Amino acid sequence: MPELPEVEVTRLSFAPAISGANILNVQVGKPLRWPLSCDPDTLKGRQVLRVRRRGKYLLLDLSLGILLIHLGMSGSLTFGKQTPVAGKHDHFDLFTDHGLLRLHDPRRFGAVVYVSNELDALAVKLLGRLGVEPLEDSFDPQVFALGLKKKHAPVKQVLLAGELVVGVGNIYASEALFLAGIRPTTNSPASSTCLTGA
Repeated sequence: MPELPEVEVTRLSFAPAISGANILNVQVGKPLRWPLSCDPDTLKGRQVLRVRRRGKYLLLDLSLGILLIHLGMSGSLTFGKQTPVAGKHDHFDLFTDHGLLRLHDPRRFGAVVYVSNELDALAVKLLGRLGVEPLEDSFDPQVFALGLKKKHAPVKQVLLAGELVVGVGNIYASEALFLAGIRPTTNSPASSTCLTGA
């Protein structure tokens, strides 16, 4: 599954090129994890203002509304001027006057969802419980340690939940716990001090 670093690299790979683009057409393939939640034709003519990341979600801010993209287990995004015919595992195409943004997802655990704003019920459901971003200045190791002390579950499970800090997947959780010398099944209060330096 793409974790925070991979999702951020994906964002950086197309954000400058698609920002300011006008949507010409939207094609939706086989059903993904969640439905788009709007008629694809209603997105035509809207402008992509910017691309942000929240945890493992990419947010395409449009002139009206937001597209939330999650890559799931096997998803990837490509952006380019070429518009090749969609393949078997290409499930979402966003045609713009700057190029084509395509979601390729063999296992179909990814999703592209339209929400009117971040207060939309679906946006709150998907983004509302996410913790702080580990790469931003707002991340405070002491606050993180206090949060770990309040959770009474295996530390790896707490890290993967994304409520204290976002974007930590299986690989990075395992690596951080290994570096800190903490067993993944250890109860999180017992590991709160050791993990903040990992």
